[in-house]
Amino acid sequence: MDFDFLNPVNENLLDEISNLDKQSFGANIKIHTAEAGLPEMDNIQVAIIGVKENRRSVKRGELLNFDKLRSALYSLFPGNWHINIADLGDIEKGAEVEDTYFALQSLVAQLVKKDVIPVILGGSQDLIYAQYRAYDTLDQMVNLVNIDSKFDLGDADNPISNESFVGKIVINQPYNLFNYSCVGYQTYFNSQDEIELMERLFFDAYRLGEISSDIAQIEPVMRDANLVGIDLGALNAAAFGEGLHASPNGFDGKEICALARYSGISDKVSSFGIFEYDSRSGAAGNMLIAQVIWYFIEGVNYRTNENTLSAKKEFIRYQVPVDDDILVFFKSPVSGRWWIEIPYLANVDTKLKRHTLLPCSEEDYLEACNQVIPERWYKAKRKNEV
Repeated sequence: MDFDFLNPVNENLLDEISNLDKQSFGANIKIHTAEAGLPEMDNIQVAIIGVKENRRSVKRGELLNFDKLRSALYSLFPGNWHINIADLGDIEKGAEVEDTYFALQSLVAQLVKKDVIPVILGGSQDLIYAQYRAYDTLDQMVNLVNIDSKFDLGDADNPISNESFVGKIVINQPYNLFNYSCVGYQTYFNSQDEIELMERLFFDAYRLGEISSDIAQIEPVMRDANLVGIDLGALNAAAFGEGLHASPNGFDGKEICALARYSGISDKVSSFGIFEYDSRSGAAGNMLIAQVIWYFIEGVNYRTNENTLSAKKEFIRYQVPVDDDILVFFKSPVSGRWWIEIPYLANVDTKLKRHTLLPCSEEDYLEACNQVIPERWYKAKRKNEV
């Protein structure tokens, strides 16, 4: 792997680690240092990366520094985990923003191919574009989940920014995007044109209030994701403390940590990013982000590997006739989780080349028994037909 563009973790932090409890997070991960260089990546499952890029932010903050965030993370105690973690240091800003994109894209692609999950600590959220483009070489359709108060579709004809990167993902070749889900959007931050565009593209949008009243409904959405990004602007100001994120409404600390854990426990999520970090964030904000990372890793540790052919052979199959369709559901006898089959359409140039299982909930199955077609199944089927 070529990681020459990564800078080591600040030496001052290494002095802090030497004073930490021997069971702390910082004392039990491999760290890129100036003296020892990059850690060996054999048997690493999760790699932390900072990206000091925010030039495409509409509200650009100060120069980025992740030392306070790392200090908060290192001070935590890991759970009873059986995975190995590395902190690879930081990608500095390139001469041009596109240089930073290229470095992040190539790094994420290399890590994902090695079955290492990158946890990206970002500047501006347009970095998700580079995270997404890393999948160009992986020969697969991509499901993107964005935890955000805004859709970030923007005007695709204008230069990319942290509020328009999704539009660029939709229109730029190669076309790898199968589904985009925005979790926690707030209507007053999004134009009616964007809301209608989300509907026309059969993308999924979940309002903040809808999720806060039943956060478990997002578990199937995360289970179907390949990459997940969090805009810290999706948090409310009370949860985050000082910094650029001053909206009174948003996810609280427990909710964002639950969403991070759902992301981690998904067998399909192969990269995870936290964006719109501001170096002026106070102790509360840094500690919350550290705990979000902690919960993501906790989820990774408890993956059940049900996204395999051998596991699917053990699933219990249910057929439910609804109108002119026969919906086929599957239930795992191990985890109790549910899936619904999206049929393969041989007579169209489909994006899906075989029968595909879409994660769903038991409630979807029960509603189908009452002749109600699950909305996510309908949207996935329509996208398959386009």
